[in-house]
Order: sequence, then structure tokens, then C-alpha cells
Amino acid sequence: MSTLLTGATGFIGSFIARNNNDFNCVVRKNERRSFNLSFGIDKLDGNTNWEGAFSHIDSVIHLAGLAHSRSCINKDYQSVNVDGTLHLANEAAKGGVKRFVFVSSIGVNGTSSSDVPFSILSTVNPNNDYAQSKYDAEIGLKKISTETGMELVIIRPTLVYGPNAPGNFGSLARLVFRFPFLPFALVNNRRDFISVQNLADLLVTCAKHPKAGGHTFLASDSETVSISEFTQAIAKGFRTNLFQLPVPIGLMCLAGKLLGKSIMIEQLVGNLEVDSSNLKEILDWIPPYTMEQSMAFLKPEK
Repeated sequence: MSTLLTGATGFIGSFIARNNNDFNCVVRKNERRSFNLSFGIDKLDGNTNWEGAFSHIDSVIHLAGLAHSRSCINKDYQSVNVDGTLHLANEAAKGGVKRFVFVSSIGVNGTSSSDVPFSILSTVNPNNDYAQSKYDAEIGLKKISTETGMELVIIRPTLVYGPNAPGNFGSLARLVFRFPFLPFALVNNRRDFISVQNLADLLVTCAKHPKAGGHTFLASDSETVSISEFTQAIAKGFRTNLFQLPVPIGLMCLAGKLLGKSIMIEQLVGNLEVDSSNLKEILDWIPPYTMEQSMAFLKPEK
């Protein structure tokens, strides 16, 4: 028996696929396939044809979906992240799959953890259409799990970083690599992150561990750092020097407001801390890589 991996060509999925040759990797039919085992689909939505996908499959790791993007509207997120996910789960349950591992988002909890870390008991507060679609999928998956008996594991990762990471980390890494000075010397916030190496290891563990079923996990490296410490860690990974300037936080927030970048500034200077202790308690899982070890995998831009 094996695992079906969706999103196998994405940032996180490709890392998992490279290190698990026995996984059956879902790809678009027109994509180049470089996997030992693959299953082709036209697109992910509520009508995807999954016939034949679950032969000799006992677990699914579902990474595929629409990420947060300005070009997507709520209808797009609902079609792919909700309808596509729930259709896949229903078909997987019919096909005899025992466990469904769903990669959600810490955005389900909100944009800022204030002074108290997010935990599995925290009130949810989806911060945009993308996060809402992930939460809607969580609700639907729990209903399917209850009705069919297929075990469900929900993972809400913090910001995922690593070589060639897209999105916010990719932008931040480029900033660190290109500029020797950043304005974060006075920022003493608390944020959690998770490396792609650690998240991949956790997802594979959740697909196989006998106690994982029925749980929600907030995934992090378990190393809470400030944005100053995080950018210094990136610079060390790039083997370059970075100097932090003492720019007042209020001034950065004002600049963000004037430039229409308030959300971005909040993500840099605000808190987003999570309680990941149930990973150790339930799975006996600790991140195999420290932040410093994970950053060492970064590759300088050419």
C-alpha cells in the first residue's frame, strides 16, 4: 500500500516526491512527469475524474490547490480548494483510502496571534478568501470523515521557507540577498515558521503514524524568532552579511500605509506564534532540522 500525493510538482510536493519514490504523484496530464508513479488529471475541481487513482493506496496527502493570489476571486478558491478537495475526499473514501491528510493554512486562525500563541483550541478567524476556503474545506472534510470512517488529519502550517520558495518568503529572501541593510533592529516580535524539510517530514509522518488520525496540528519549527533574527538566519544561509537599522516600527507602519503595503508590514512586524506541542505529545515528532540547518540549504541567486 502507498500514498497518493497531490500537488507533487509544487514547492512542498516536489520535495516530498523526491524523497518518497513509492508515492503515486498526481500531475496535470499536460505536465512533464518525472516520477516513478504518477496519475494524470485535467484539473482539480468538483468534477475531477479520479477513476483508478486509489488502487493500492491507503493514504492521501492533499497539497494541491490555489494559493493566495491577487488574480483569484472567491469563486476560484471555492471551486478548487473546497469543491475539488471534498470531491477528492469522497472519491478516496469510496476507493478504500483509510486516511486523508489535508494541508490547510495558519491563515484559518488569523493574521496575528497577538500576545497569546494560536493553538488548536483558538477561535478561528480566516483572514481572506483563501483562508476561508481552507476552513470551509476543513469543515466539509470532517463531515466526510464522520460519515465514511476515513481518518482525517489537518495540518495548518506557518509560513513555509526553503530553497526557491514562492510567495512571501521568496520575496523576503530576495530582499536579504540583494540589500545589506534592513530596518528591523527595533522589531522584537515573535513569529513561527517551518522549513520545507520539516513540513515534508511531518506530512509523511501524519500519513503513516497510527495515532495521527482525527487530529489538527499547527505546524512550525518550534523556534520562535523575531523578523530580525529570521532575516539574519536567511543571510547566514546565503553566507552573506546583513546589518539591521534601528527604524521605528511606527515609521514602517506609516510608510506601509502610504504605499498600500500595510498587510505586508503587519506580517513583518506583528506576532504570529503557534503552539505545536501536540505534535510531540501525540506523534512523538520533533522537527528533524533546526532553522539554521534548514537555512543552510538556501542557494544564492545567480
